[in-house]
Amino acid sequence: MSDIPDEPRRIELNTEELRQKINLETGKLGWPELQRHFARGVLVVVSSELDLIEVAASIAEDDAGKFDGWFKTGMIGRASDDDAKRWQEGSPVFWSAVVAPWVLVQEITVQ
Repeated sequence: MSDIPDEPRRIELNTEELRQKINLETGKLGWPELQRHFARGVLVVVSSELDLIEVAASIAEDDAGKFDGWFKTGMIGRASDDDAKRWQEGSPVFWSAVVAPWVLVQEITVQ
């Protein structure tokens, strides 16, 4: 018998279960809570035209086709210095979802 612990078991979720899990883990955050993620280069801005849960699930499922399409059209991308300056000057609130190592954010706009 080995003294080496078993590898952690990876639980596979179907598409619907994954989306439910991401939805339950999604929350609202302000810019102060997101600054450290911006500094690490892992903050990804998601266009308000996209469903944040769908984007997060596509990243989790490693769906490069969808991701590349959104990236090429500017629908998603890393937060820029200009974004950070604008957010620092205001007090925006974001919907956020984590798909390690990425933190996805979608600015909540008041209409």
